Amino acid sequence: MNSKLDHERWLQDFLTDHPRISVLTGAGISLAGGIPTYRDAAGTWQHSEPVQHQEFLHEAGRRQRYWARSMRGWPPVRDAQPTAAHAALAALERRGHIELLITQNVDRLHQRAGSKRVVDLHGRLDQVICLDCGRTHCRNRVQEQLIHDNPQHCTAAIPRPDGDADLPEAVERRFVVPTCPDCSGTLMPDVVFFGGTVPGARVQACMDAVERADALLVVGSSLQVFSGFRFCRYASELGRPIAILNPGKTRGDGLADLKLESDCQALLQAVR
Repeated sequence: MNSKLDHERWLQDFLTDHPRISVLTGAGISLAGGIPTYRDAAGTWQHSEPVQHQEFLHEAGRRQRYWARSMRGWPPVRDAQPTAAHAALAALERRGHIELLITQNVDRLHQRAGSKRVVDLHGRLDQVICLDCGRTHCRNRVQEQLIHDNPQHCTAAIPRPDGDADLPEAVERRFVVPTCPDCSGTLMPDVVFFGGTVPGARVQACMDAVERADALLVVGSSLQVFSGFRFCRYASELGRPIAILNPGKTRGDGLADLKLESDCQALLQAVR
């Protein structure tokens, strides 16, 4: 079995040989900050199915389910702290090694750690948009509205990824959903739901960065969702080397030039 020091050396060699990298991160990098992951080490989904994009748009009951769970699930995301791995990637950027950091997470922890060259591939949970007037609102302000309208539901819940939480169905059915403070329209978190489409311009900006970079580094993602896996596939087509740091198997393992199943927190901290 290879040692931790071996993994540190191999990752350091990879970054030395490819001084300008693009980075793709997933839920695993935020786990140590208090935000759970979607999948286990085998890549198996660990929770009930999330609300789908079309369901949120067209079914009032599904919006009610989302906001009931989000009221309890948002605080753990809001209060989560950047991890050592977030800080290490920000330091790499400051030293000029990162062309672009593409994150599948919606927690904004990379920005809070100091990273500037970041694309939030799936959006950001700290913002809410109105589907009717198009205005953007702060998620904390919406939380205040949720608590005011649903005081009986202000109890703790076990957090899930992306500001979700497990709740009994009976609680969800009694929940009052928030409306836009400007036009009373329908509010939606500024994220790409499962089944939704990442804006084309956002995807293209990431593709361009993968092409400009010397290599691609994947951190804490199983790559099971195509929106992230596509960048591995594109890097492979371009002949760009790929390194994956993830404790379990990933969809991109067959494309990787380097696969390290070490804890990304300790491994990235050792990079110079």
